[in-house]
Amino acid sequence: MIRTILTYPDPDLKKRSTPVAIINQKTRELVEDMADTMYDAPGIGLAAPQIGVHQRIIVIDVAGKDDPPELIAAINPVIVHAEGETFEEEGCLSVPKYAANVRRHAKIVVKGLNVDGEEMTWRAEGLLAVAFQHEIDHLDGILFIDHISQLKRDIFRRKYRRSLDQEGND
Repeated sequence: MIRTILTYPDPDLKKRSTPVAIINQKTRELVEDMADTMYDAPGIGLAAPQIGVHQRIIVIDVAGKDDPPELIAAINPVIVHAEGETFEEEGCLSVPKYAANVRRHAKIVVKGLNVDGEEMTWRAEGLLAVAFQHEIDHLDGILFIDHISQLKRDIFRRKYRRSLDQEGND
């Protein structure tokens, strides 16, 4: 089922998510809904808070459009190792029509659980590393725009408010 994606400045996007205590059928259905919603958007990642569920669950698929899907579903993901630095342009399904360069770790190791409750380790670099960091930030109520300079954030907020005002007048 495709869910509604919350968009900035919805206050629910700033809430910290709680760990998943029990993985059950309801959890697996949520992961399926999240994947359906992400693919429909279309996006390469989605965190449960983006659909108003404050549980520590993310889905990611950075496979290209012409490649078969490679869905990663991570429950209670934690970055256990990070190294290097990258400065890439990011966008977000919750902050439509805006992108900015964000400083992230170039390589990371993430531990978490899969939908069967098995402990997993993901080693990521490049786009996958950026996606993991971006989605895990959502679990802590952090948006990618929180990583840009105050000046750029102020400019973004003014432009964003103006675009919302224009949409309301159309």
